[in-house]
Order: sequence, then structure tokens, then C-alpha cells
Amino acid sequence: MALVDQYDGLSMTDQLPVLELPNLHQPSDGPHLTVSDKVEDDWPPPGDAWPASPETKVTIKELDVALKDPETDPEHVHMLYKNLPSPRVPYLESKTRHLLLRHLAIIERKDEQSMLRYFSIIDDMKSTAIPLTVREWTSAMSFAARYVTRSTPTEVEAALYIWREMEHVAGVKANHATFNVLFDVACKAGKLNLAEMIYKEMAARGLEYNRYHHVSLITFYGLKGDGLGLREAYKNLVEANEIVDTTVINSLIAGLLKCDEDQAATAVYERMKSMHVARGGAPSPPPSFKSKRKITSTLLNMGEMVKKNPALREQVEKDVRIAPDVQTYRILVNHFSVKMGDLHRTTQFLDEMRWFDLPLHGAMFLALLKGFATHGGVRYSHWTERRLDSVWAAFLQATEHGGEEQNDGLYISRWMAIWAVRAFAKCSGKSKMIEVWEELRVRWNPEQADLDFVFSLMRPLLEGEDMALKQNDWLEGFR
Repeated sequence: MALVDQYDGLSMTDQLPVLELPNLHQPSDGPHLTVSDKVEDDWPPPGDAWPASPETKVTIKELDVALKDPETDPEHVHMLYKNLPSPRVPYLESKTRHLLLRHLAIIERKDEQSMLRYFSIIDDMKSTAIPLTVREWTSAMSFAARYVTRSTPTEVEAALYIWREMEHVAGVKANHATFNVLFDVACKAGKLNLAEMIYKEMAARGLEYNRYHHVSLITFYGLKGDGLGLREAYKNLVEANEIVDTTVINSLIAGLLKCDEDQAATAVYERMKSMHVARGGAPSPPPSFKSKRKITSTLLNMGEMVKKNPALREQVEKDVRIAPDVQTYRILVNHFSVKMGDLHRTTQFLDEMRWFDLPLHGAMFLALLKGFATHGGVRYSHWTERRLDSVWAAFLQATEHGGEEQNDGLYISRWMAIWAVRAFAKCSGKSKMIEVWEELRVRWNPEQADLDFVFSLMRPLLEGEDMALKQNDWLEGFR
């Protein structure tokens, strides 16, 4: 609780007449509704599959072997599946089918390609009347909601459509994970009234809140700009005996920044660093996405243990890492560079990343480019052309070391390209912008769709005024 400053006394909102008592953060008591995922309840029955030809049996065997290794490339797994004769799914036993969907669902970065892979199997199952489990429906909903960087009302509508099909057509009732996906996409799309309705529906069904829901509620109040509600949500998380770790603190920092409480957010960040030092330095963050998933699962289990035996809390918290990670600095750098235009604070955070041996993520470069595009091109600004050249050279050098594996986000994407040309157009002018774009094309080798998208955003820059000429004008340069 000491991580976050609490307000003293009554706030103005506490003294206003209340039309409806807020109950979003109140824990709900049972009943514990579950959908059966037992083997004996599965259909088709376990071990039941269509007769297969010798060639098909070989393919199924190869698929089984690939699924035994969690590190197998999902694209390779999907290719083996597509080699089965149509309609494919009935040739697989239920165990293989569930493993296949689980393997394709566990992916670090959801995108259009990974979504289409997953939905191709879902479509085959629907066409052959093979039911999905609640987890598989929820994964489908997650893909539909999160395959893009920023959720919009379109993704919200897609998630709601799957929810309706899941419950009213397939007859599978949503669980707490399903509601968390729905709440998350509604919040990220700015549909806060819908998010509130989703939480009320969850409470009405008697589904208990877990760690995910408490963290989502912190995010919800942050998006509403409600600092009081955010603190209350954090208080309820602690009182529910959930484990506080870096993920929880990151959601607090992001929420406080959304509430325009920059001082409170940086105070939480400083306490976070102090706790790390006081504990003598906790273990380093996990190196891979799947390792992080295991830690998240462990935290959920530890939270359940603490609820049953509160005396374990102190020991458990000693073993939990609370220290800034890449996401912490991603939140801070985005805020202070893009929104505040504070280059000094931004470079300070980037320097502090080295203290924690954190790699320089591509999102940091993207935030810096946005900062130059937003605040550069003005006389006496700290966001100068010389500094932009230095940042760009560092990014190109980092991408060369990153290779083809796209490690730590250090690769050229359509948005990295767009913000790069915008930054150089603003700080250096059209000539330098074209030069940077030509260099990008050689290094990037984009698809035609990406090219068309970038060109559509570059055209107004080429047709508009040249910022290089404007900066040299004695009067215009002050604007």
C-alpha cells in the first residue's frame, strides 16, 4: 500500500449526491460457475477420429511430434495441419486437436497472420460440428480483439460477436478469462461505458475476480482519469491478497500518468527502484515470452496460497521481483517524450535502463521518433536535427545487430517507417526525408500493402511546405 500516495479527507466527488452506488471493485461471492472440460465430456469421444490413409497417418505423426515441443514454430505446425486432407480436423483425436489450438494460441505478438492461422482451424471445427472448449472460444476472442496494435470499435464488435456466438449458438458459458478479454478490448477502444456494463454482467453471474481483473480495473480507472478510483482498485487488489509485482506497479504508473498525476507516477517509480535496491536486487526478468507466462501462472497460484494462508504473504513478496522492466520505461518514455516533450527526462530514463541491464527496445526508438515529429522543427527546441540524426544512426546500428529474429522490437515496421519520415520532414525538411525513406526501403524490403500505406501518409508531407525553408525564415522559425 505504501507504494501509492493516498488522498486524505473527503474528495469533492465524495460529497456529491450518489445516484448509484459504485460496486465495480466489490468482490463477488459464488456460485463458482464452470464449464466442463473433462475428458469424459469431450465430443467426439477421446481417441475417436476418422480412418486415415497411410500418407495421412504419417502427417498426423509429424504433427504429434511437432506439438510435443513448445518451441516449434507455429507456422510449421499450421503447415503440417494444412497437409491433412479436407476437412482435416476429424482426422485428429481430441487430445491432438486441443494441443494444436493451444500451441497456435500461445504467441508473443498477435497479428493478422497468427489470427488467420487460428481461425482457419476454428472454421474447420465449425464446419464439422466439433465443439470448442471455453478456453478455445476465449482464445479466438482474444485474437479478434488484439491482432492490431490499437483496438478500435471494430475489434470490440468482433469480440462481442464471438461472445454472442459462443453463448447463444454453441451454448458455452463465458468464464472469468472471457470477461477479462471483453473488458480489456472495451477499455483499449475507449468504450468505458461498455467496459462498466461487462463488469456488472460478470458480477451478476457470480464470477470471482482474480489478479487479471484487479489489474484491469486499475487500467480502467486510469483511462477514466479517476485517480481516486485507481487508488481504490489498487487497495482492493492488496486486500484481496493478490501478489504485487512489476506488472501491477506498471499499471499503476500508466494509470497515474493518464490521470495527469505525473508527480505521483514518478514517485511510484522511485519507490519501485528503492524496493529493488533494499531487497539486494531480485532475479533478472525472464528472457522469453513463455518464461514470462510461467511466472504469471506462478503468481496466480501463489495468490491462491496466500488467500488460504495469509501468513505466507511476507515470504512470498520477498521472492517476487519488483523492479523496473522494459514495459516500465516504455510507459515513461512514451509519456515524457510524446506528450510532455521533455527530452531531458526521456534521456534520463533511457540512461537508467542500463542500471537494470535492460535491452534498448524498439518501442523506445519509436517513442523518440514520435517526440521529434511532435516537438521538433521549432527554433530553440531541444528536439534538434542533430539529435535526430544521432537517434536514427543508433537505431540503424541496433537493427543490424538484431538480425532477422526481430529481437526486442528492433526491426523496421510500417509505423517505425512512418514516424521516421515524419520526424525528418519536421526537423530536416523534404530532401532529408526522401533520403531517409530510400535508405529505409533498402533495409526493410516491405510488402506492397505496407508500401501503399506509407505512401498514403507521405503524400501530404511531400505536397506541404518544406520545414527546412521554414526554419531558416527569421519570423517563421519561431513558430
